Amino acid sequence: MKQTKRVLMSKEELIPTRWSLIQRLKSWDDQESWKDFFETYWRLIYGVALKSGLTNSEAEDVVQDTVISVSKKIGDFKADPAAGSFKGWLMQLTRWRIIDQIRKRSPEVPYLRQNQTERTPETAQIPDPAGLDLEKIWEEEWNTNLLKAALEKVQAQANARHYQVFYLHVIQEVPPDKVAAITGVSAEQVYVIKHRLTPLFRTALKQVEDLTSGR
Repeated sequence: MKQTKRVLMSKEELIPTRWSLIQRLKSWDDQESWKDFFETYWRLIYGVALKSGLTNSEAEDVVQDTVISVSKKIGDFKADPAAGSFKGWLMQLTRWRIIDQIRKRSPEVPYLRQNQTERTPETAQIPDPAGLDLEKIWEEEWNTNLLKAALEKVQAQANARHYQVFYLHVIQEVPPDKVAAITGVSAEQVYVIKHRLTPLFRTALKQVEDLTSGR
C-alpha cells in the first residue's frame, strides 16, 4: 500500500480545492447535493464511531445526528479555505456526537482507559471522552474512506478485468508479471491498463474530496 499512501499524501498537489458543493449544501432544496454528501461521508463517520468504542447501533445514531448537525450548522460555515478546513469542522461535529453517545451509557459502566489491559465485558469497552484520540482515528478512517470511494468510482467505469489489474498492481503493489499470471493479460498490458486507469483514479479522488481543503 506504499504507492497508495503516496498518492493519498500527494493529493493536495494533485487535487485543487473546490468548495462548490459546500455552498450548495446551504440550500435544503438541493437534495442531490445532500445525497452526494451522505454517500461520501456516512462510512467515514460510522467507521470513526465504531473505532471510538461505540456499538453498531450507537454508530448509526452518530451518523444520523452528525448529518443533522451539519444541516443545522452549515449555514454558518464559510466555504473558504482561509476560514478553515471542512474536514476539521466535520470531525468536531462527529466528536461531539460520539461523546453524546458515550454519555448516554449507564454511569455504572466504567470507561475503558487508553492503557487498560484488563479484559472487561463488551458493554464496558467505552473510551474515556477526555482521552479519545479522535484526530488519529479520523485521519486513518478519512484515508480509508477516500480510497474506497475513489476505487468504487473507478470500478464503475472500467471493465472487471482491467479494474482487477489496476487494483492488484497499483493498490496492492503486486509485480506486473504476477498480475499478468493472475489475470491472464500480458505484462505489457498491465502497464497500459495502469496508464489508462490512473487518470480515472485521480479524477475520482478529486470528486470524493470535493467538500474539503484537506488542510
